[in-house]
Amino acid sequence: MINPVELAGFALSLAMVYCNIQQIHWGWPLAILSALLYGTVFWNSQLYGEASLQIMFILTAAWGWQQWLRGNSPTLTSSDTADNAVLGTQTQLSISSLSTSERRVAFMATLLAWPAFSYFLHRYTDSDVAVWDGLVTALSLLGQYLLGRKKIENWWIWLLVNVLTVGLMAEKSLWLTAVLYGIFAVLSYIGLQAWRRHGQ
Repeated sequence: MINPVELAGFALSLAMVYCNIQQIHWGWPLAILSALLYGTVFWNSQLYGEASLQIMFILTAAWGWQQWLRGNSPTLTSSDTADNAVLGTQTQLSISSLSTSERRVAFMATLLAWPAFSYFLHRYTDSDVAVWDGLVTALSLLGQYLLGRKKIENWWIWLLVNVLTVGLMAEKSLWLTAVLYGIFAVLSYIGLQAWRRHGQ
């Protein structure tokens, strides 16, 4: 029998990814709602890393929503009037790529976070997939940050996360969620191509 909470999270998550691909900011509040639902599902399935990750998703979704609504920092041009010089000009957050140094930092941060999360899950919970769960947790936080900053690499990270999570959900017999993450993997590739076209 399908868990109704899992089913609701499934539907909200699909709507969220659609909004992300289309750069619609309403995807962020949908992310908050789906995280609340999936936090319950994962906790009951002893996926404590995934459950704790939902709390981080709620916090980073609130941050990401602000980023997309606020846009880039105010900028000034030589043609600004005296009033505009005081107020500045708000610009929409645009799709961009990570620099070489930013990629290096992202890689190192994930490399450090993975064993830290895995150790915590192994030491303080009864998780039987601590290393796997820890990797997905670390990569998901990176993907959420990159999405919030509209970095195109977020889609590559989510593609990897979604493929790994399909196996993790299957291991826990969360078959509907395994299907959802399989769909997410396909949508990650679609999102990558859509953002590439938009960024050209």
